[in-house]
Amino acid sequence: MPVLLKLKVDGHPHQLELKNSKVPFYCDGCMELGFGFCYQCPNKDCDYILHETCGIRRPQTFHKFFETCDFKFHKENPLGGTRVCDACALEIQGLLYQCSHGDKDLHPCCANLPPVFSLPGLDMEIYLRKEIKSKCLKCQSRKRSSGKVQGWSYVSSDGAYCYHVACLRGALLENWKLGYFQLDVAAAADENTKTLALQKLAPKEVALQGRGQTSKATKGIKWLIIFLKLVISAIFGDPLSLIANLFISL
Repeated sequence: MPVLLKLKVDGHPHQLELKNSKVPFYCDGCMELGFGFCYQCPNKDCDYILHETCGIRRPQTFHKFFETCDFKFHKENPLGGTRVCDACALEIQGLLYQCSHGDKDLHPCCANLPPVFSLPGLDMEIYLRKEIKSKCLKCQSRKRSSGKVQGWSYVSSDGAYCYHVACLRGALLENWKLGYFQLDVAAAADENTKTLALQKLAPKEVALQGRGQTSKATKGIKWLIIFLKLVISAIFGDPLSLIANLFISL
């Protein structure tokens, strides 16, 4: 699909332009955190902004995890009540894709999560999984909650690195609120800030490194940072420059 540099969406009076946001934002479509490419209103008196996927709004989509589902786009939940995204296990507060059977829901961004990816020359592939055998490095559990919807996870090919999508969303939001993201991406974060930010994402691994562990532990942290950069980029759009700046030379 060709990139749309400008588009018009229902419910907003101005034409939106494709931009690359250098700071985090809240999407006015799905009400979730976003980074990177987005559709933004150029009117100086209007701060309307959408994830790229919330702007394009395909009328329907499919997902391999739910082969019998035909997901249709909705501006709001047509069934009423509280709905939870089956990908990230977080409450849906705006735009969504809902299965025609009415039993599955996805945020637009979650519906577009890449199933597998890696960097060229990197001896690691990362897979999106519906169920996991490893523990999430953030919450230290295989299960996200005691509820029916557990959400999906990203797992490295060797099983060493694993995160619930919901845990990464929550940790990134917390880091942002605590001021661990540099709003000026040209300035590098100090060592303490980078460590604190990473600690929110992998508390156990950072604690091991802080105890003066071997070079193996240090190498593990470096691989963890690479993994996080890739997965966060997949979840939020394309914030590699922002994330790289935060973790550079850690």
